[in-house]
Amino acid sequence: MTDVARGSRVAVSYAMEDSWASLPTTPEPLELRTTGVGVTLTKDSFQSNELRSDRQISDLRHGMFNVSGDISVELSHTSFDDIIESAMYEEWTSANTITTGTTEKSFTLQKTFSDIGEYHVFPGCIVNTWNISVTPNGIITSTFNVMGETMSTGSNTLSGATAKSANSPFDSFSGTLTEGDSENALITSIDFSLSNNIQMLSAIGSNKTIGLVDGRSNVSGTVSAYFANSTLLDKFINETESSLSFQLVDASSNSLTFTMPRIKYSGGDVPVNDEGPVVMNMPFQALYDSEEGHTLQIERSA
Repeated sequence: MTDVARGSRVAVSYAMEDSWASLPTTPEPLELRTTGVGVTLTKDSFQSNELRSDRQISDLRHGMFNVSGDISVELSHTSFDDIIESAMYEEWTSANTITTGTTEKSFTLQKTFSDIGEYHVFPGCIVNTWNISVTPNGIITSTFNVMGETMSTGSNTLSGATAKSANSPFDSFSGTLTEGDSENALITSIDFSLSNNIQMLSAIGSNKTIGLVDGRSNVSGTVSAYFANSTLLDKFINETESSLSFQLVDASSNSLTFTMPRIKYSGGDVPVNDEGPVVMNMPFQALYDSEEGHTLQIERSA
């Protein structure tokens, strides 16, 4: 019987690069805890328009390599510090904080199909977008969408990967959420994303991108809350600036705190669909704060 790959036997690993698409002489591979990995190689294709008397298509040519896809995770303390650096374009400080910055951080990603001995390797990966969803009664889920240079098969480039962290996932039962100057117990969910607006550099003579160029760092999202008063809605109506901070805590009291010191609401939807509680949806845009010097800061407990 021919064996086939099983999702239950797939391992995902990574190693940080010295420079884009270039591993150090002695890389330090680490296991990447995932719930799913969709990073893959695609290409454009170009069908020949040659006219033939037999009506057949004479050729098909491939276009440039395009590596992209999602890495889905359950967010946990220190497990994804390197990947967060790639998303934030910055390094963690000695004070255990990181802010949106301008320093490119790339890594090589490897999918290992251990049951059939196959390997898919993706050098030059950088996080293009990072999405986080915080909802009641559940584990905190997150998705890193990455872009890369190319893909190869057959070689176990990142052998001997070790675990970076075994901390339990964050949940929505613990921690706090502050909107403006006070804690808000009526918020039912927060979804936000950080986008680096990365573009591929294409050049004649190469079927692979020669680099990935970042654009503006854009942090935006949506706050949903039970409608008890018009305080939040008035901030949208009057274009009043606010701030948003939420802390995630795990079973061992480890924490991760996200702070956006300056936001503006760009909408205020208060739909009434049935006889149940009314929930309003407030999309927001995070803005650069000149006093704090950033748009988004993350603080981890030591």
